[in-house]
Amino acid sequence: MNVAHRKHRAAAIFAILLCTVVARAQETPESKLPEVDLTWAVKIPMRDGVKLNATVYKPQGMKEPLPVIFTLTPYISDSYHDRAMYFAQHGYVYALVDVRGRGNSEGNFEPFANEACDGADVVEWLAKQPWSNGKVAMWGGSYAGFDQWATLKEFPPHLVTIVPAAAAHAAVDFPFQSGVFFTYDMQWLTFTSGVTPNTQLFGEFSFWTDRFWDYYSQHLPFADLAKLTGNPSTAFGLWLKHPTEDAYWDAMSPTPADYKRINIPILTITGDYDGDQRGALTYYRRHMKYGTAEAKAEHYLIIGPWDHAGTRTPKREVDGLVFGSASMLDLNQLHREWYDWTMKGGPKPQFLKQRVAYYVPGAEDWKYAPSFDAISNSTRRLYLHSENSEANDVFHSGTLTEAKPAEEAPDHYVYDPLDTRPGELERKEISNAITDETHAMNLFGDGVVYHTEPFAEATEISGDAKLVVWLSMDVPDTDLGVELYEIMPNGTSIALTYDLMRARYRDSQTEPKLVKPGEVTRYEFTGFQWFSRRIAKGSRLRLIFFSPNSLRWEKNYNSGGAVADESGKVARTAHIT
Repeated sequence: MNVAHRKHRAAAIFAILLCTVVARAQETPESKLPEVDLTWAVKIPMRDGVKLNATVYKPQGMKEPLPVIFTLTPYISDSYHDRAMYFAQHGYVYALVDVRGRGNSEGNFEPFANEACDGADVVEWLAKQPWSNGKVAMWGGSYAGFDQWATLKEFPPHLVTIVPAAAAHAAVDFPFQSGVFFTYDMQWLTFTSGVTPNTQLFGEFSFWTDRFWDYYSQHLPFADLAKLTGNPSTAFGLWLKHPTEDAYWDAMSPTPADYKRINIPILTITGDYDGDQRGALTYYRRHMKYGTAEAKAEHYLIIGPWDHAGTRTPKREVDGLVFGSASMLDLNQLHREWYDWTMKGGPKPQFLKQRVAYYVPGAEDWKYAPSFDAISNSTRRLYLHSENSEANDVFHSGTLTEAKPAEEAPDHYVYDPLDTRPGELERKEISNAITDETHAMNLFGDGVVYHTEPFAEATEISGDAKLVVWLSMDVPDTDLGVELYEIMPNGTSIALTYDLMRARYRDSQTEPKLVKPGEVTRYEFTGFQWFSRRIAKGSRLRLIFFSPNSLRWEKNYNSGGAVADESGKVARTAHIT
């Protein structure tokens, strides 16, 4: 099949990407922009005596104190130099601050653990400087988006606004999703190990692919991945001791009571293809659930047709999909207009016509809604069918129709965790040895496939998918995945959304419960990536339900034990009905 976009398995693992590609200010020739003064190695004291390192950018010749914007980053402050220059050239003081234990900051780096208190201390220190007028805001995405929410939950008095883009949410989209860890975790931990950038090693994909292949093909325990990659990371071992959304992770994010206290304007930015969309929308949805009416009225949301990096620097093309010119939002300018509004009394950005703005690929235009729930105006319910239990590949698939099932035999598939053929195919895809994504499930029978009839008219679908299935299996645990595609009339496949579940977490993300083999049980998939798309006339939807067997995921060997410690020695083949 001709694939225009294969986002989901790849996007999910790159939940917290280094994004050093940044946009330079372009609306004014650089020769006409104001000059900037730089103060290097500014030391900011934390409450425990540790000093964080900052580089401070100020408009040259500033005649009075100004509002301050800062980024708190583990990626070394130099990564965001261009952003700092842009805002300093447009009337703000900008501070680039290394998190503790990274760059020239003191202390030890424990991912996610110290940013809340440190961020609050940075806010209050910046507010008291002679070049500050006491108003402080934050900028950043991914980990720096997480930092904004972590800082906000401490409620530093001088924090005026946050603009979290692609904000990672610990235990929601990183370092695991639905209880399933990523092999990428070790790649990211190696990138942020020590105090200096490890950019070259982080980007050496052949090395990482080989190490992940060794783990996968030799059926080693996931816990061995640190040793395999040559990095005895203490953080990795600590994470594996907390495979659920427990108190360790909860301490890093706002509580319901925190959301209720929020009283500053917020602009949340994410994308259809953002690997941290789950995190960004979890913060947003929880604020909408627990926040006050006054605060929610000043929380705006933008969902563009962007991948993770595109939530700060949009590009028209994402993995083969090309979007219209309207998708190229100038996010530097939008941030500046937002800061002007919230910190200088300027007008609200014209782009924010309503509280929610979302781009509709296929229609190639922005649409607006007064609330997130108001985007969707109806729900379509489709049922799974098959003839003679034949639904195991795209050529012998089941159907998705509005007709309720009658007396039909169930569908089946087999997941053998010792089968390495899917990983072999995946390895070739990663190395660009093949360009066609013939889904491994279609070759090796580890899933089921269903298609709708062709759409009679072009139809916009914007919102959340949900899947309810009744399953039985002959093992105490396994992993389950579901993907939804648009199949265009010419056969092009466009990924729309996906979800993942570890069976032991079917009822609760905090209290695992093993499956009783042979028992028919209801599984509800509600964690799909939000998406918007105008489905073309003549296109069909394709639903694929499978058990992940991938280089990119922690492998479940189906024995029911601690998955990180399982190996091929305890593997059990799962027969799914």
